[in-house]
Amino acid sequence: MSDTNIRDDIFLFALQNAVKHKSVPKAGAILGSVMGAHPELRSQAKEINAMVPAILAEVEAMSVEEREAKLTALSPEMIEKMHEKKERIHELPELPEAEGGVVMRFAPNPSGPLHLGHARASVLNDYYVRKYGGKYYYRVEDTDPKRVDPSAYDMVTEDLKWLGIGITDVVYQSDRFQTYYDYARELIKLGGAYMCNCDNDEFRELKLKKQPCPCRSMSVEENLARFDDMLAGKYQEGGITMRVKTDIAHPDPAVRDFAAMRVLTSTPHPRRPEIFVYPLMNFSVAIDDHLLGMTHVIRGKDHIANTRRQEYIYRYFGWKMPYFYHYGRMSIAGLELSTSGMRKGINEGLYTGWDDIHLGTLRALARRGIQPEAVRAAVVDIGIGDTDISFSWENLFAQNKAVIDASADRYFFVPDAVEVTVANAPAMDAHAPIYPNMPERGTRLLSFTGKVLLPKSEIEAGRMLRLKDLFNIRMTGETTAEYAGDSLTEARAAKAPIVQWLPAGTGVHCSFLTPEGTSEGFCEAAVLSYEGKIVQFERVGFAKIDSVKDGSVTAYFTHR
Repeated sequence: MSDTNIRDDIFLFALQNAVKHKSVPKAGAILGSVMGAHPELRSQAKEINAMVPAILAEVEAMSVEEREAKLTALSPEMIEKMHEKKERIHELPELPEAEGGVVMRFAPNPSGPLHLGHARASVLNDYYVRKYGGKYYYRVEDTDPKRVDPSAYDMVTEDLKWLGIGITDVVYQSDRFQTYYDYARELIKLGGAYMCNCDNDEFRELKLKKQPCPCRSMSVEENLARFDDMLAGKYQEGGITMRVKTDIAHPDPAVRDFAAMRVLTSTPHPRRPEIFVYPLMNFSVAIDDHLLGMTHVIRGKDHIANTRRQEYIYRYFGWKMPYFYHYGRMSIAGLELSTSGMRKGINEGLYTGWDDIHLGTLRALARRGIQPEAVRAAVVDIGIGDTDISFSWENLFAQNKAVIDASADRYFFVPDAVEVTVANAPAMDAHAPIYPNMPERGTRLLSFTGKVLLPKSEIEAGRMLRLKDLFNIRMTGETTAEYAGDSLTEARAAKAPIVQWLPAGTGVHCSFLTPEGTSEGFCEAAVLSYEGKIVQFERVGFAKIDSVKDGSVTAYFTHR
């Protein structure tokens, strides 16, 4: 194999790697590719390795679009192979006794909009209902009026619709108070619950000592009388509590005779203002999971203690328990997820609203341009394992890029724009592709007439720049440059960066919002017609065009 052929192969493998990963590869990676394709050349590895740096420098001098165009011309089969969509199916474990259909639920309390943590629960349950068929309940757990935000009823519904969750039935727990009262009375009759009027601090002290309170030994009749008095309004808030009899010496103090009903008068319920006796979560959840026929329950392992509590209710009534799965905790770096923390920040003006890009709500992700398909795929990748994990933004962004890349038209955005006068340059038109290697999607006309807008970060006296799709310039000052020819080869040899630009006077103002801050600059005027859509600002990243007003654009950074 001649040196020329070897050089050609090195160039092809370097181009392929650079196009695939959007960056210049390491020499070792290219040498490995060459040796893998031509094992007979292993004896010449040292000589071949010496050829690689110069070829990598040539590839480095090319723009992303130029690399792909060159590879398409030299080896279209490499491009086709790279662009083949390999169906990636991530299967979750099978569920027992699921053939023939399942009944599952997503059951948040309406305290605010959904965030990434909620997405995990809703998507995982949805996955299995789609797999096996059956029913998927959206159960609104709104039996604690202190945790209900009336606006959240609609927000959660909107978020589930955006995420594409296949809800079949909707149940509001606040419509079911009489059902909870009826089953509470039955549980007392079974000897599984008692009415406790002990001081909360005194009860807590007895519980920690594994000692029963005096109320625990009352007769069924006495407990029923107290229960009826509670429903009749004869107790003040905090004056009476229905408790489920468990093991008073249970290893987990939280399980010992947990509370199931209480009186709450200080906060009216937004849907049921007449109600003052409320079931607590573990009681209402156990009753509803049985009555609605839940077959499998998937939730976080922070609910393990709740499962232990609910098991007592199932035993007293003689009900079969669903299969319970508790997935591990998921930490999410860089974003506020606490509903109370988000609300506080909104009220204090720290965040602009529930869709502020610094938050982890689904509506904040949507505003940035993250697609629901990407969120679903990222959640399924995480799975239902009980190991604690850190959420991978890289995976979410990769999933999202796979969804949006083909439809995102390319445009220039010049941040911190500086107007530069270019001396001795001919008037010239640049025809930049709207999408690389797809001429049928058209081009953008950028007409140079002597002055351009350039990113301030690229300006350095004496530095050569390649204006993308135009020609070369050499900076002579902070606002001046001179024409340096059309040769792309010379630009590569000088390692001139290829930069985005705009003809002076043609761009529109653009505020580009990122989690790190806002960048002001100018983008192509055509972007004015993309409100609500996603574009790719070349050399910057994908962006959701959030709004267009008075000839200016506000865009949100999606990811690179």
